[in-house]
Amino acid sequence: MAAPEVRPPAAAGRPPALHRGLKTIGALLIVLSAITPASSVFIIAPGVLSQAGTGAFLSFAAAGVVGIFMAFVYAELASAYPLTGGEYAIVGRTLGRPAGFIVLGLILITQLLILAVIALGVGTYLGVLIDGLNGPVIAAVTVAIATVIAIFDIKVNAVVTGIFLAIEMAALLVLAGLGFLNVERPFTDLLADPVVAGDGGGLTAASAGLIAAATAVAIFAYNGYGSAVYFGEETHDAHRAVARTVLWALGITVAAEIIPVTAVLLGSPDIERLLGSENMMEYFITERAGDTVNTVISLAIALAIFNAVIAIMLLTARLIFSSGRDRTWTPKIDGALSAVHPRFGTPWIATIVAGVLSAAACFLDEKFLLVVTGTSLVAVYGALCLAVIVGRRNGTTAHAGYRMPWFPVAPVAALAALGYVIYQNAKDPEIGRPSLIVTVSVIAVSAAYFVLVLRRRGGWRLTGAADDPAGDPAGDDPAGDDPDAGEPRSSAMT
Repeated sequence: MAAPEVRPPAAAGRPPALHRGLKTIGALLIVLSAITPASSVFIIAPGVLSQAGTGAFLSFAAAGVVGIFMAFVYAELASAYPLTGGEYAIVGRTLGRPAGFIVLGLILITQLLILAVIALGVGTYLGVLIDGLNGPVIAAVTVAIATVIAIFDIKVNAVVTGIFLAIEMAALLVLAGLGFLNVERPFTDLLADPVVAGDGGGLTAASAGLIAAATAVAIFAYNGYGSAVYFGEETHDAHRAVARTVLWALGITVAAEIIPVTAVLLGSPDIERLLGSENMMEYFITERAGDTVNTVISLAIALAIFNAVIAIMLLTARLIFSSGRDRTWTPKIDGALSAVHPRFGTPWIATIVAGVLSAAACFLDEKFLLVVTGTSLVAVYGALCLAVIVGRRNGTTAHAGYRMPWFPVAPVAALAALGYVIYQNAKDPEIGRPSLIVTVSVIAVSAAYFVLVLRRRGGWRLTGAADDPAGDPAGDDPAGDDPDAGEPRSSAMT
């Protein structure tokens, strides 16, 4: 089958465009790889277990409900604007350009640094075989390899990530099997009698407060299903397919994480030793299957992390590409970032830029990386919840191919949950509180750049794709709005 035509850049009167070569299944494979359920189970889930004990099941279940609310929000907004710019492109078209640019600032920094955070995990799991690995160097090499792979055709990347994803899911199946084939306690114990490790040893009842606090962590274990929107300009029938991808990605992720976590809780030989272990999953696998199986699964997790780096590199490159197409920087930088590879139809320069910056970030202090990336996602989620409510009211999402049920229950409930997450972060002096301060600082710097640079330059234009009903392909504002005022377009424009 011949490769889709690469549409020419602005010289032909249209903005730079990517190959529309993905179908729903291809987009789903990449999105699931970016979420990387296995990494969440092995890296994030132990944090939930240490906080809520066997009440972690309830925490993950509650987080799944919040995930449903946010998936509804993402699906409706992405079906209206399935654009490579993702969240900022959506918020800019619904809440106005200033809000959109602030979201761009938050997402751009988070995506670049989160690549480093994830890549640093590769060395941890490869250390099972090779002692004395230099973590930052291994992480930087991982990012470099992922950068090269991400330049290739999006369909090639869908196949590559799909293969690695299969290995990742197999590791989770093994973990689940080890638990469910060796059940030590009834499922009802997780619901009616959850316990947590006591301060002085032993076990104590897990309070509702501990379970609720751990839910804030579990929410982020599911995060990533909304990244389907970044591939909207490369997906066939995007106005419908992206919404389906978001909802399927959430459903598969919740199942792929909550089932093995439940299996570990039910099948662990000794709950007290499990919760007191430095590496809970290693303890469980070693006790149930021995060191060899633990080594094999550790290698599978290393591959899962590498797969996640590839997938997140793909969406980060598209975010940077979109920022150049929207003329965010200088003319020369914007032209380079919005360049499309003539053969692969991918944003190759934007991909290289993402790789170089993320590889450099691998050498930063890991705690610093966690502080910077910790709570910015909460602000972005909040902006999306407001965007879907405002979009219904002002008509900017009237053309959406998907409408969530029970509106506005989902965005209102999600906002309440996000408020609780902020409260929990504000109580944490180590990571949470400093992270909130950093998030506010990034918002302030982004707003200052918008006012002092973009507005003085004549405004920030949301170009979008050639088939974006609300884009400004020629750099004009068809609605007659002031480019900086952020006035919404009427539904008639769509």
